[in-house]
Amino acid sequence: MKNINISLAWQILIALVLGIVVGAVLHQNIEAKDWIIKNILSPAGEIFIRLIKMIVFPIVVPTLVVGIAGVGDAKKLGRIGLKTIIYFEIITTLAIFLGITLTNIFHPGDGIDMSSLAVIDISQYEKTMENVQRSSHSLANTILSLIPSNIFASMANGDMLPVIFFSVLFGLGLSSLPEKTQKPLLQVFQSVSDTMFKVTYMIMRYAPIGVFCLISVTVIQFGVTSLIPLSKLIILVYGSLLFFGFVVFGIVARLCHLRIWTLICILKDELILAYSTASSETVLVKIIEKMEAYGAPKAISSFVVPTGYSFNLDGSTLYQSIAAIFIAQLYGIELSLNQEISLVLTMMVTSKGIAGVPGVSFVVLLATLGSVGIPLEGLAFIVGVDRILDMARTALNVVGNALAVLVIAKWEGQFDHKKSLEYERTFLLKRFLIVTKSKHSDVKYSSRG
Repeated sequence: MKNINISLAWQILIALVLGIVVGAVLHQNIEAKDWIIKNILSPAGEIFIRLIKMIVFPIVVPTLVVGIAGVGDAKKLGRIGLKTIIYFEIITTLAIFLGITLTNIFHPGDGIDMSSLAVIDISQYEKTMENVQRSSHSLANTILSLIPSNIFASMANGDMLPVIFFSVLFGLGLSSLPEKTQKPLLQVFQSVSDTMFKVTYMIMRYAPIGVFCLISVTVIQFGVTSLIPLSKLIILVYGSLLFFGFVVFGIVARLCHLRIWTLICILKDELILAYSTASSETVLVKIIEKMEAYGAPKAISSFVVPTGYSFNLDGSTLYQSIAAIFIAQLYGIELSLNQEISLVLTMMVTSKGIAGVPGVSFVVLLATLGSVGIPLEGLAFIVGVDRILDMARTALNVVGNALAVLVIAKWEGQFDHKKSLEYERTFLLKRFLIVTKSKHSDVKYSSRG
């Protein structure tokens, strides 16, 4: 019993379960729960979210600059960028079509008594939508939004795409300098990148506390009973996400001579963390690191993952399509084929480039539902279970972005098969040693008993 070493993944899982239990208990205590949320749980959970947001740009910028400088060819980088956008568009469109198809087949919104559903205020999302709509989603404005007028302001506002644009230009500019001039600066960026990876490991030690507080707040506010009336929606969303993850991603992986289950096993810790926090930002750094270790070039992993954070939200787009049809069914609205096609096209546009917006899925839905005559008020009925659904769709987003790195690396002929096999062997050996050590510890403990 001396050296009990619980992995971070297990610590997070334990924190998740404890958070649900504590939240369920405190949900019944009306007098104490508001004070506990305001003074203990919310601040402690917010600390973790802020720590994660704090490190995203300081690690994305130097990692991307070093990777792009390593490519050194604007044409080659342009080719990688084009392939990345094409792949993202194909996969997210498949997710939208799958969501709409499955919802039309299973009809989760039929037969639900709307009076039994809790109604939650969605005014905060409406305000966010108004801010997004002011910037408009025309092609001209989309292009302009990529180019920062002030790179530091973009970082402060959490705008990922302008920062990526600047980092790519900076990396290309750096690569054009003589080796004697560029080498010292490259070493500085590499040192900053390595340092930020170490900082990430330090912050991850706080992850179990952050997860416990975040999930506790959600359960305290909405309770477990709020899940029951919407159980058909929850089951369909989880089933659809699992189908997309194992079947659709499985086919894509197989076409690239990869195994989706191997990738999921490699990302186990990151998936647990992303699921628990409902935030892909928490694992962005680790995905870049692991995909590079698995055989993808630094230039591709450091470019595809941050870009995917804005353009490749497979889980989110799948959920949005299900939620839109679900709300229509809730109100008894039959959508025509033309309306559903319009819904798909609208989602393809509105879901791009606003990943940093709080409650992004609700903002996209608010901007989409009205275009086909679905009442926006219907969103108020599903806000209470959104956290549970957000956790699952975030996990799928993580798998999708990790797979995208490998697909683009394969497409470019830059995937290191030897490195990937060595990584797999090391990973499996590490797991085997952990299991063996655990068994020996059990035997030793039993003999003492």
